[in-house]
Amino acid sequence: MKSNQKVAFITGCSSGMGRESARYLSQNGYTVYAGSRTPEKLSDIASPNLHPIKLDVTDAASVAHALEGIDRIDVLVNNAGYGLVSTVEEVTEEEMLSQFEVNVFGVLRMCRYVIPLMRRQNDGVIINISSFLGKIGLPLFTFYNASKYALEGITDSLRYELEEFNIRVHSIMPGFFDTNFARDNLVVNASLLKENSPYAKTVSRLVPLISDQINHGNNASEIARMILEIAENSDVPARQTAGDKARKFIPMRRELSDEDFERRVKSYYGI
Repeated sequence: MKSNQKVAFITGCSSGMGRESARYLSQNGYTVYAGSRTPEKLSDIASPNLHPIKLDVTDAASVAHALEGIDRIDVLVNNAGYGLVSTVEEVTEEEMLSQFEVNVFGVLRMCRYVIPLMRRQNDGVIINISSFLGKIGLPLFTFYNASKYALEGITDSLRYELEEFNIRVHSIMPGFFDTNFARDNLVVNASLLKENSPYAKTVSRLVPLISDQINHGNNASEIARMILEIAENSDVPARQTAGDKARKFIPMRRELSDEDFERRVKSYYGI
């Protein structure tokens, strides 16, 4: 590794935003460690600058092992995550805990291990891949919403906590992106799909619409470019939106009362 080459560690790189971001940063002067539970899926883009590495963010031993021997990290991108589709009434204990284990505690776990490196460097950037659903609620996505709301709170608090060590903390709030998310990273509660579910009406209206919007959403390259911009530019905002839906709903959420915003969301999604 060249002495002046910056190092990025990205989680959740097997597909979508993580994979594209790892590829893009490695082509723009970074040594990239691309974490994935299935690093073999990255063999086709591996290079002298891109190193697939086995990582399970829910396992502290896996995190420690993945970071072993890495003596510098300039940019940490917390991208690993998935979406649980379930009602509060029908969710299982395992589903509920797993959603937070990956989307929230996985981020905190990565930060806990990487921050000491950045603090010793007196330099670093942490970028949390959140969601526009970290600022607005949707039925059936309560647990995903809650995990991303939590991630926004983590981002805000860490900015204060790490400022004196010259470590910047940012979040990116994507809308719906065509990243196989609906096909690979949505976990649907089994009871929700039963015809006799009390929420069958909401499911039949909302799930196909959300899945279609995800699978016809923006390209992941937009996120990759945004990550590089944040990493290279200290003047960027604390959080940025990406994609059509985020740019539509986030400003609207700021401008309207809770009641007016809720009416807009109901009308838009037919719920």
